[in-house]
Amino acid sequence: RGVYERDTKGRIEPMKQNNVVTLAAMKARGEKISQLTCYDYSTARLMDQAGINMILVGDSLGMTMQGYSDTLPVTLEEMILYGRSVARGCRNAFVVLDMPFMSYQVSPEQALANAGRMMKETGVDGVKLEGGEGICPQIRAITAAGIPVCAHVGMTPQSYHAFGGFTVQGKGEAGAARLLKDALAVQEAGAFAVVLECVPPKLAALISRKLDIITIGIGAGGGCDGQVLVYQDMLGITEGQTPKFVKAFAQVGQQMMEAFQAYDSQVKSGVFPAPAQTYAKSDCGDEVLNRLDESQSAPLLSVCSTQ
Repeated sequence: RGVYERDTKGRIEPMKQNNVVTLAAMKARGEKISQLTCYDYSTARLMDQAGINMILVGDSLGMTMQGYSDTLPVTLEEMILYGRSVARGCRNAFVVLDMPFMSYQVSPEQALANAGRMMKETGVDGVKLEGGEGICPQIRAITAAGIPVCAHVGMTPQSYHAFGGFTVQGKGEAGAARLLKDALAVQEAGAFAVVLECVPPKLAALISRKLDIITIGIGAGGGCDGQVLVYQDMLGITEGQTPKFVKAFAQVGQQMMEAFQAYDSQVKSGVFPAPAQTYAKSDCGDEVLNRLDESQSAPLLSVCSTQ
C-alpha cells in the first residue's frame, strides 16, 4: 500500500499485491503460493478475483488451446498475443509468460531480446524459461536488464524428446544430485523462482529447503513453496487421461457440455430466444411493418420508434 505504478494507458494505480518481494516474503513466512495456468482475459479476471497469487501463461497453450500434441510448435508471436490478454485481466496476480521453444536457447543475446519484447508488448510481470545450468547465461542476461525470471527444472516439456517422453526426473542419487545442482545454479544466476516438475516429493522438499528462492511444484509433492496446475486439468475440462499429479476441483467440462446441449436443443425447438431476450419495446408498430413489407422504400425506416 502506498506504492504506485503506471498502467498501459499512463494512469497511476497501486502496485500489484503479488510481486517478487511479497512472494519471497510468503516463502519466508512459510505461506504457500498458488499458481494456475491461464490463456485469456475472462479467465484471468476470475483467477485474479479468486486470490490466485501467480498466473502462468504457459506454452502448454499449444496443447490446451491449439490442439497440438506438445508445446514445440508455439511461436513467440502467439505467446505475446495470449500473454497480453491475460495481463489485462490481472490487477493483483503476478503474471509469468513462458518463453517458447527456441526463443532463448540460441544465445543470451537472443534470450534478452525476446524477453524484452515479451515484457514490453504484453505487460506481464516476468518470464519463464526451461533448463538448469545450461541456461544460466541467459538468466543472467535477462535479470541484468531488470526482468524477473522464473526457471524450470526437472521434467521440462520443451525437452521431452531428449527425456524419451514425459517422465519423472531426479531418480537415483546421480539424478537427484544433478537436479539439486541445476536448482542451485539457476538461483545463483538470478532467478526469483523455479518450477520443479515431476520430481520425487522428498527431493523436491529438500531442494525447497536449500533454496532461498521460491519453488513452485507440479507433480513434486507438498514440500514446495507453491503449486501450479493447468487450469483445464483442475476444472475437469481436459478429455482423456490426465497426469497422476492432477486433482480435479470441479467437473466444469460436464457442466459446459450440458449447457451447450441445452442451448442447441432450445434453439432448434424455438424455445430460445423467448420474449424476455428480445427488444420488443423498440419494435415498429404493425402498421409500419406492414408498409415496410409492401415497400422497398428505405425512408420509411425513419418513422420507426427508437424508444
